[in-house]
Amino acid sequence: MSSTKYIFISGGVISGLGKGVTSASLGVLLKSRGYKVTAIKCESYLNVDSGTINPIEHGDTFLCNDGLEADMDLGTYERFLDIPIGRKNFMTMGIVYQTIIDRERSMGYGGKTVDAIPTVPNEIISRIKAAGEGFDICLVELGGTAGEYQNIFNYEAARMMKLDLPEDVIHVHITYVPVPEHLGEPKTKPTQLSLRFLNMSGIQPDFLVLRSNLPIDSLRKDKVAIQCNIPKERLIMNADLKSIYELPIKFEEQKFDKKVLKVLGLSTKILKFDKWKSLVSTVTSQRKNRVMIAIAGKYIATGDYQLPDAYNSLTHALKHASWGTEIGVDFKFVNTEDIEREGAEKYLSGVDGIIVPIGWGSRGVEGKILAVEYARQNKVPYLGLCFGMQLACVEFARNVVGFSDANSEEVSAKSKHKIIHSIPFDPKYQVIKGEGTSMRLGAFDCVIKKDTLAHSIYSKYGIGKKQRNGNLLVSERHRHRFEFNNEFRQDLEAKGMIFSGTSPDDFFVEVIELPKKMHPFFIATQAHPEYKSSPLNPHPFFLEFVLASEKFKRKNK
Repeated sequence: MSSTKYIFISGGVISGLGKGVTSASLGVLLKSRGYKVTAIKCESYLNVDSGTINPIEHGDTFLCNDGLEADMDLGTYERFLDIPIGRKNFMTMGIVYQTIIDRERSMGYGGKTVDAIPTVPNEIISRIKAAGEGFDICLVELGGTAGEYQNIFNYEAARMMKLDLPEDVIHVHITYVPVPEHLGEPKTKPTQLSLRFLNMSGIQPDFLVLRSNLPIDSLRKDKVAIQCNIPKERLIMNADLKSIYELPIKFEEQKFDKKVLKVLGLSTKILKFDKWKSLVSTVTSQRKNRVMIAIAGKYIATGDYQLPDAYNSLTHALKHASWGTEIGVDFKFVNTEDIEREGAEKYLSGVDGIIVPIGWGSRGVEGKILAVEYARQNKVPYLGLCFGMQLACVEFARNVVGFSDANSEEVSAKSKHKIIHSIPFDPKYQVIKGEGTSMRLGAFDCVIKKDTLAHSIYSKYGIGKKQRNGNLLVSERHRHRFEFNNEFRQDLEAKGMIFSGTSPDDFFVEVIELPKKMHPFFIATQAHPEYKSSPLNPHPFFLEFVLASEKFKRKNK
């Protein structure tokens, strides 16, 4: 018998059913009952990690403290479970294959034929067990949907683990019960077919979670129970909610956690759940006092559809700040290519705050710079994140310092004034992502200078280690390749820009801001504070940005 219990979570019919939210919500309840809980996501794609995937294709890459660039479900795990997530909590078929091939090249298999089965499932199982080591319960989310041929090895690993550890492994399957508008009744056939695919993989689930836009009645539940060979009491309803943070409460109402613990042979400890219920009460309360925040980015749409998932962690961080300040936050996604064509005024007029987030490459860059200029000139609260900091420096260099050709080396290698540039590789700071590409990834320390806006923000919320000279030492996550060019630091400082955060050796510029006499709230960071924000601990930068936006709105009303 294993000391760790494993709960596999799979999905069927369509992607995007909320396997990550389901996993995390069940995890919240199990953790609230006193168990030590972790999670791992198993993806089927051949990318080694999520860092090279366009956000429009697969949503926002989630950056972990240890530098892992992962699927955004890992962000859900961190936000719900409030535990550090990293490399051991994520695997792709790409890293699995790479590991096996590297081992074979080094004679790690002793000259034996390396067959796909059982070699690939065994590697997956070893990683799942490594993730669960030291925990009472490990939630194992299988990406994609049942029946996809590229998922065969993940499902085979789940089957083999159940065979090897029958008392310690259970399977939860999430499926879709649509309610077609023209029919007006739930249809269970997609669920039946999904279970058939799962059964063909040799897996009979212990629980079935029914996703639908409306609650499913007892009649349909009877039908599902019979057709899918699952006791009715093990059918768990997951209808649409106003907020994903309500789901743990809905699961608790159905005794999902108690039923799971019973099947796993674990005792039902006292549920300590008040803090989460208080959070949900805050989340779902109405807020008449609201601000409109423009997110000026390039990963806004595909075809005729907007894709908020491309900025998933950012929108969550703003929501956390909304709950922390009790100020309602509405988002306006602005495609910076539209700004390039038609100007900033058309798209940014009337907003209460502007954020320029992460981005890669030259597409839409001039629109981002125009968004920065609009925020600076019109005194609209501004928060720059990563590329948003770099381009704030470029805009200032162009329009305040007077370097008309100022740019980032990433965008224009011919510019004489490369405000943002690449630096020689140094293993102390960077990792090699691929041929000719190095990046700064993961958590790095930053010194925040006293008597600055950044210092007042961190100090207000008790974050950072105070140093003898009054500065603060903080840690933030990074995900970028290019850096501020120190050759131009004095030029920008002479015109008023404040470099309020730097690396401990003063080499890397981490935080820039404008003095109050130039702008009421203009701050940008090379880091990604959005990845560290959680519902119970919103990041201070977002809290103060929302407060500044509300102040701006009141002043201009």
